[in-house]
Amino acid sequence: MKKKFAFLFVGLFFLSACSAGPSGGSAGAAGDNSNAGNQQEGDTIKVGLNLELSGAVAGYGAQEEEGAELAVEKINEDGGILGKDVELVTKDNKSDNNEAATTAANLTTNDNIVAMIGPATSGAVKAAIPNVTKAQVPMVTPSGTDDSITVSNDQVQEYIFRSCFQDSFQGVILAKYATDNLEAEKTAILGDNSSDYATGLTKAFTDEYDGDIVAQENFTKGDKDFQAALTKLKETDFDVLYVPGYYEEAGLIIKQAREMGIEQPIIGADGFGDEKMIELAGEENVSNVFYTGHFSALAPANDTVEPFIDDFKGKYDKEPSTFNALSYDAMLMIKAAIENEDSADSTDIAKGLAELQDFVGVTGNISVDQDHNPEKPLVVVGFTDGEESSAETIEP
Repeated sequence: MKKKFAFLFVGLFFLSACSAGPSGGSAGAAGDNSNAGNQQEGDTIKVGLNLELSGAVAGYGAQEEEGAELAVEKINEDGGILGKDVELVTKDNKSDNNEAATTAANLTTNDNIVAMIGPATSGAVKAAIPNVTKAQVPMVTPSGTDDSITVSNDQVQEYIFRSCFQDSFQGVILAKYATDNLEAEKTAILGDNSSDYATGLTKAFTDEYDGDIVAQENFTKGDKDFQAALTKLKETDFDVLYVPGYYEEAGLIIKQAREMGIEQPIIGADGFGDEKMIELAGEENVSNVFYTGHFSALAPANDTVEPFIDDFKGKYDKEPSTFNALSYDAMLMIKAAIENEDSADSTDIAKGLAELQDFVGVTGNISVDQDHNPEKPLVVVGFTDGEESSAETIEP
């Protein structure tokens, strides 16, 4: 495949730089109050998991729980952090934004965690932000990609971080990939208009794409029948179908599109990254399908990937997914922040995360930028008959 992506990262740098600003949130800066945040107590370092373990997007949360559990197991086998074992406190937010906010409050107030991993989805993350900010406990989302999670109203959210890249980055890459690699001059869009995640991806793509958007149809999360929208799109002359949305709808869209004779490439973002997408679509229909991912065994980011894959297969008897890898990295980012600050107090951990540089993660070598986003590679994964058949790493 052609590689014409280098020039676009200059634009991304300025996009990142212009959104920087003073720290936001109702809580003060880490140094404002010596008693702020949660302090390490007892013989363990308590990290909370606020994840979608039931409900509509439980597939993401279950994978992220596995990744975090493996990371903690390895950390504790190696002597813990600062001589203390890590204890995970896991709660199910039930794929509900209100529940995610309540869970964040319970974990920070009742369980006295010093850092939090999750939620998985952007809406749930945003719902949890006020409570973790009030508690001054850092939260690292493995897969909340909405740009406004870390920067809102030109203010950096002081206690919010992520191990994934943001939507604007994915949308830009997909637009360039459609043009340069798939030679698409005309694109049709079938997008979820009910989620911040999908609408952000649509905007980023349409702002960057050099070709023509010849048709655009919408759906709402939970829809099952896409025949009417696909029939309209089929009557349009297009080269690529862009589907910004999550795996539950994406799988059905791919299935119904292929069964209707729509053979053009279908592209999407990391919301495609669940094996249930393939189950819903049917393996025979998942060819000429591409999505932006954070991790692929076909394109290892560094020397930590192979041991991670071996450890994961040994524990779970399956290949690790993108969401497994992102959560694994989130936990290890917290570990690195604690060690760099020589402290497991929550405000110190937030400072360590904000200053994290050259962290070697299984999803790539990560440096946290001034907006609390990781600078790291992206992988465009391609499928043939339901199996990953290509993976192209694109460096920032």
